[in-house]
Amino acid sequence: MTTPQNSFGDPESPEPAVEVEVSSNSVFKEKPSTITSLGGGHGLFQTLRAARSCSPEHINAIVTVADDGGSSGRIRRELGQIPPGDLRMALAALTSDNGEGVLWETLLQHRFGGHGALAGHALGNLMIVALTDILGTSQHALDKVAEIIGARGRVIPVCSEPLDIEAEVSGLDTDPRVMTQVRGQVAVATTLGQVRRVRIVPDVPVANPVAIDAILNADLVTLGPGSWFSSVIPHILVPNVVDALAETKATKAVVLNLTTEPGETAGFSVERHIHMLRQHARDLKMDQVIVDSGTITTPSERLHIERAAQTLEAEVSFVDVRAEDGRGRFTSVHDPVKLGSALYESFRNSRSGRA
Repeated sequence: MTTPQNSFGDPESPEPAVEVEVSSNSVFKEKPSTITSLGGGHGLFQTLRAARSCSPEHINAIVTVADDGGSSGRIRRELGQIPPGDLRMALAALTSDNGEGVLWETLLQHRFGGHGALAGHALGNLMIVALTDILGTSQHALDKVAEIIGARGRVIPVCSEPLDIEAEVSGLDTDPRVMTQVRGQVAVATTLGQVRRVRIVPDVPVANPVAIDAILNADLVTLGPGSWFSSVIPHILVPNVVDALAETKATKAVVLNLTTEPGETAGFSVERHIHMLRQHARDLKMDQVIVDSGTITTPSERLHIERAAQTLEAEVSFVDVRAEDGRGRFTSVHDPVKLGSALYESFRNSRSGRA
């Protein structure tokens, strides 16, 4: 007997029974056919691995382009291209699970050592840069790398030009009421003060039309987890992205971080993370907010989070999504299988609620 396979060639797991009769154009679907994930860095990496566990037909990774540190920072300063680091990590997350895929992931992530001009550069970054020069655009370059490595999805920069992040930070002056302007992704991520608000430069960038299409044509859109002010919020500061999120028929899910980050969100509650989304995009509406159940310890905390989510017109799912280290101890990263299951249930619950 032949095992059913999805379009990526992986065996499909049995799907839960659906108790309603549906037509081809019904809001009811057993699983999302297209998942579009917005983010950057390690948070997006884990989300893409989670999306893969849902066995969709298509995965889109929409990636921030504001990094200005390390190899990415050198490339944007020297060549004027968009920073490739987070784009490379998204490609690595989409490599196959077989031996060849693992090799491609290792090659993309490989960093050169030594003390010369190549020191610190990741091979995947250089591949993206070289193909951008050859093919003319970063999107063409990313699509070609994806084809070469057999990626199980598409990587899409949110904008076709590099962005800068500028933050209002308190606590850097002797007077705590004084706000200091801090500019640059690395500077914002490592500030000793507390970030109050961020903006992007230019303040009205042109969104990549491929990214807009990926949001509009998705069944499930995810936002987060990741560095809240430098990987997550920048997406909703791009006007066309917010418009597309308002227009799409997709289920829209926010995935909250497991821990706060020194500098960016030190001392933030889960509730405050949600309020920050609302503060930076007043018209933002989401369907689901996924919170790790082990992070929240009291009923009052849950109540405050649910009230915060209501400002986004979203419901909250408290579920176990934290990875273990193999010895029974929890880590600070999301488990892809657990998160994939939570995304699947969020999609099902949202679609049922629209009936």
